[in-house]
Amino acid sequence: MIDTASATPAASDPRPAPARAGMLIGVLVASAFVMILNETILSVALRDLTVDLGVSTTTVQWLTSGFLLTMAVVIPTTGFLLERFTPRQVFIVSLTLFSVGTFVSAIAPGFAVLLVGRVIQACGTAVMLPLLMTTVMRLVPQERRGATMGTITIVIAVAPALGPTIGGAVLSGLGWRWMFWIVLPLAIAALFIGATWLRLDSKTRSVPLDVVSVLLSALGFGGLLYGLASIGEGGGGEHLVPPWAPIVGGAAALAVFVWRQLRLQRGDRALLDLRPFTHRSFTVALSLTALLFMCLLGVASIMLPLYLQTVLDTGTFVSGLAVLPGGLILGLLGRPVGSLFDRYGARPLVVPGAIAMATALWLFTLLGPGSPLAAAIAIHILLMAGLGLMMTPLMTEALGSLPDQLYSHGSAILATLQQVAGAIGTAVFVSVAALGSAPGAGAPDAGGLRAAFLVAGGIGTIAVLISLLVRKPSVTKEPEKALVA
Repeated sequence: MIDTASATPAASDPRPAPARAGMLIGVLVASAFVMILNETILSVALRDLTVDLGVSTTTVQWLTSGFLLTMAVVIPTTGFLLERFTPRQVFIVSLTLFSVGTFVSAIAPGFAVLLVGRVIQACGTAVMLPLLMTTVMRLVPQERRGATMGTITIVIAVAPALGPTIGGAVLSGLGWRWMFWIVLPLAIAALFIGATWLRLDSKTRSVPLDVVSVLLSALGFGGLLYGLASIGEGGGGEHLVPPWAPIVGGAAALAVFVWRQLRLQRGDRALLDLRPFTHRSFTVALSLTALLFMCLLGVASIMLPLYLQTVLDTGTFVSGLAVLPGGLILGLLGRPVGSLFDRYGARPLVVPGAIAMATALWLFTLLGPGSPLAAAIAIHILLMAGLGLMMTPLMTEALGSLPDQLYSHGSAILATLQQVAGAIGTAVFVSVAALGSAPGAGAPDAGGLRAAFLVAGGIGTIAVLISLLVRKPSVTKEPEKALVA
């Protein structure tokens, strides 16, 4: 082990003082919020972008799916990065990539360059998520992790939930490029502040990067997402390669990826150590988290804005405001739900949350051209309340069940599955909506969107059944004084 921390009298203390720990986590949370916001900020601009860039709806959705897919490909490498480099080095590279990608997106002359900018943005964002979660697990004592992870919920869930609102506000008076010009100075400011303040004692070790595993990860996730998105473009008849081919190829690449990681981890050389899956609590929480993010990013951030704009014919600003109450509910629940988890465990929160989520998803199927806007807003609030009850307990339960040496790989797995699930959810729901719409429709119609909501309702029902597998806490946890405010 190579100690890269500066020698200080307090170096023997595994955790910094509470004030300093709070400052470090605060810097990471603020930076990650700005970055994750860009996952969905373009969702309300899909209709404008199809006209401005001259591409179809199923093509333009790759500005969101491509962002998520890139994160899914890059995040598995963060286990290697967090062992090989210091947190400060990882942070600086992350924010630099994000800033460059934001600038490229702002000046993009067409769809191709805009997609490249989004990919560069995603490369920086992907590294930040595991860095944030791993830092919390190492700085915060077990009895207060729920409350602190509740704060992280604001980043992981509320930022993408508020993306459509902010995007709608920008589009109401400015063009889509301003979504990037406004973010760019915030990213640069976060880069300079973090580079100055982020001084975290850490150790690194020389570990090899398995390039074959990186390629297998890219081929696997890329094939799955490309095939799913292609299904919605005319049923696959207009494609040189049928949509099922990349899906099968992607699944095969992922199978080889898993096999290779199982072999490499015997010598502690895996790109992504899969031993966290041997912990039952981690696997159950991870499964629920994947379903949760399919609905959060696919339904709440993509399908609902499309319904509001194409069926109810609301403007981008109104559709953005319509999802604001639900986003605020999700943010407000983060910290209180985390505190309840510290005391009562995950099951009393996750099961009611899953029921609320499933109920909201089925209620969406009842919406049509004559439905009032207030009904859509109310159902969205119920959905976000259910997600709020689930998210913090699931993330904390998943990582808290692992030994210290698996935190970085557990965080990478959790962040990877979140993005893969979000990307798959987006591709599946957009494809189902396109297939269920009337022939020749330029955008998903009421029938297509109802079909997508029906699929989402089925996913919600599965989530309720899996939530029953969450274990009851062995003892009731008593609240203790927080290390991190």
